[in-house]
Amino acid sequence: MSDAPAAQGPSAHRRGALFIVGAALLWSTGGLFIKWTPMSGLAIAGARAAITVLFSLLVLRPRLSRARWSTAFAYAAMILTFVCATKLTSAANAIFLQYTGPAYVLLLSPLLLGEPRRRRDVLPIVLSLAGLSLFFVGRIEPGHALGNALGAASGLFFGLSMLLLRRDARGQSGGSEGDAVASTTLGNLLAAGIALPFSLSEIHQTFTACAPVPLFALAGLLWLGVVQMGCAYLLFARGLTQVPAAEASLLSMLEPLLNPLWVLLGTGERPTAWALTGGAIVLGAVLLRSIGSPPADAANGCRTAQNEI
Repeated sequence: MSDAPAAQGPSAHRRGALFIVGAALLWSTGGLFIKWTPMSGLAIAGARAAITVLFSLLVLRPRLSRARWSTAFAYAAMILTFVCATKLTSAANAIFLQYTGPAYVLLLSPLLLGEPRRRRDVLPIVLSLAGLSLFFVGRIEPGHALGNALGAASGLFFGLSMLLLRRDARGQSGGSEGDAVASTTLGNLLAAGIALPFSLSEIHQTFTACAPVPLFALAGLLWLGVVQMGCAYLLFARGLTQVPAAEASLLSMLEPLLNPLWVLLGTGERPTAWALTGGAIVLGAVLLRSIGSPPADAANGCRTAQNEI
């Protein structure tokens, strides 16, 4: 897939933008379906990852020999911590905390990629970390405290995943290019391998229970693995052939904005004032950095961001 969008007319650009928006809409349903699926976060993460691996092998057909283990481990950790965080705390907390990932990209890119830190990077880093701190103030229930901690960890692993995917694309791992689809597929395989041994008993009990519990569980897992993960990736990849990377990055910001809304409409879960304030600061920092990026830098960031799923 080319890094630059194809030089075609406005109708092709509009179609590409719609593909990006569609991908963001599908990604944004993750919180709702994780909440709806009647299993623990670990069981959902393992089962969803296994389904996504099957989808990837059948549809995307990655060359697993080009996967990078370090990238796959970071990606697997991101999957596990995010799903468990969404189950334990509010969906708004989980998605906003994951979006602190770009701050870690700015912090760690000089160390992992040898990229110089620019002066304009300082404010987004400070804002993101300040927003993160707001999720840990006020009255926090014990379960929510663990969920918030896992959400913060998912942000760190999200940032590491973006950095390592960029490193692989630049051929800085072992002197040869990595393959993003292969690495994320291996990451899903690792996530399934880590989570399923601890949750097979729960999954078995869920699917041997009286209806409609198994139907709800199966529908939720299929949506998360096939639609929310697999189909969203296909839409995003297709959209990137027609839409500039910086614009795609901004359009994909619909995900963290809509995720808490679907959960509110579907479950009645309301984000706290602290979460909304912290989330606004975090997303504002990401938006500030995206708008302020020069074209080449924005393109690099979006080429890695497309592999979030």
